[in-house]
Amino acid sequence: MDALDLARWQFGVTTVYHFLFVPLTIGLGIFVAGLQTAWHRTGKEQYLTLTKFFGKLFLINFAMGVVTGIVQEFQFGMNWSEYSVFVGDVFGAPLAMEALLAFFMESTFLGLWIFGWDRLPKRAHLACIWAAAVGSNVSAYFILAANAWMKHPVGYEVVDGRARMTDLWAVLTNPTALAQVPHVIGAAFIVAGGFVLAVCGYWMLRTRRTGDGGMWRGAARAALVMTALAGVLVAATGDTSAKLMYEQQPMKLASAEGLERDTAAAPFSLVPGVEIPAVLSFLATNDPGATVQGTEDLQRRFERQFGPGDYRPDQTIVFWSFRVMIVFGLSTVGLSVLGLWLTRRRRPFPAWLSRALLLSLPLPLVAVTAGWLLSEIGRQPWTVAGELLTASSVSPGVSLAEVATSLTLFTLLYGALAVAETVLLTRHVRKGAAERAPLPAAERREPSLMY
Repeated sequence: MDALDLARWQFGVTTVYHFLFVPLTIGLGIFVAGLQTAWHRTGKEQYLTLTKFFGKLFLINFAMGVVTGIVQEFQFGMNWSEYSVFVGDVFGAPLAMEALLAFFMESTFLGLWIFGWDRLPKRAHLACIWAAAVGSNVSAYFILAANAWMKHPVGYEVVDGRARMTDLWAVLTNPTALAQVPHVIGAAFIVAGGFVLAVCGYWMLRTRRTGDGGMWRGAARAALVMTALAGVLVAATGDTSAKLMYEQQPMKLASAEGLERDTAAAPFSLVPGVEIPAVLSFLATNDPGATVQGTEDLQRRFERQFGPGDYRPDQTIVFWSFRVMIVFGLSTVGLSVLGLWLTRRRRPFPAWLSRALLLSLPLPLVAVTAGWLLSEIGRQPWTVAGELLTASSVSPGVSLAEVATSLTLFTLLYGALAVAETVLLTRHVRKGAAERAPLPAAERREPSLMY
């Protein structure tokens, strides 16, 4: 094992850990804003109670996401200096826009929302949480646009061994980004919906005998709707992504399907040895008879184009991560659709359904993690497709011992943060939201002296 291997492990571990918080922040912010909007429009106190309850969970997760995200940027300079030199002129614009525009907007209005309960007018305070939630989604757009450029570089030219951006608009409207952004954001709403469903399922079970679960039933129904709609968005954008993958990343597509040779009417593999004829060709091109390139034939073509080397990603990880992503994601969406059907017309949640909702917490998290592995490992051996190999991206002056030391420290630190996050979230969930939430000062009325 050399410094490159450990550097890849370190970036993979820290990124997977960070990405556990990102989708929950994106989706939960919108959900909390929706709850506060419902309180603003109806005046029902249960919406205020839920807003404050899930708002605190949102803030805990947001803080952890910020802490873990900072590490990502440090690693570019620590372990991946050659990569940073090559992409710096291109990444500078979208990352600066993310920090100065989106994150500034998100953090500023979130601060106003936190401290403005007793100080801001009701409408202004509501606008703050919406601005913060929108800011988190805009932030995701700029980050994903930069990531999409690594898979399908556009709007640039290479000068003196460095990529120089020639068209910012082309970078921001990269077709890969336009498909990837709604796909990831849709997945984020599924993660957030699953989180809310798990919390509501827990409290519906606890309040089942007392009959005090009406508030949780309403929140669960809203989360079921959000998750089901997000599932439609993820499916539609996933189809678009598959077609773009056929054109732009054929090696990833072939690896995800375990297809070794160029094949007309290519089948879709459910598991090794179980295939559905012509489905892969149809998904990739809308033509069931189309030819899909295979990994071994692509390897020979890439050797002629780029020189000797192995241009195949880890076949096992890419193949199975694709299936885990689909199965776990569909399971969450399927559970939400089933829940909507069983609880239609104000029907109560069956006890078994409330227990099943607890599974909606781990299922989407596993799905988005598998999706990230498919996306990033499937791009290998490139950091920038067709331009820069991963082996050429690592910092030349960093030793194996130095990477091992930082990896060990980050692992211990992240382990401690995981414990802290779990304790904080669990403690707040168990405390519940049954207590009467105090109204903001602007909404309070002194008791009347008239009898």
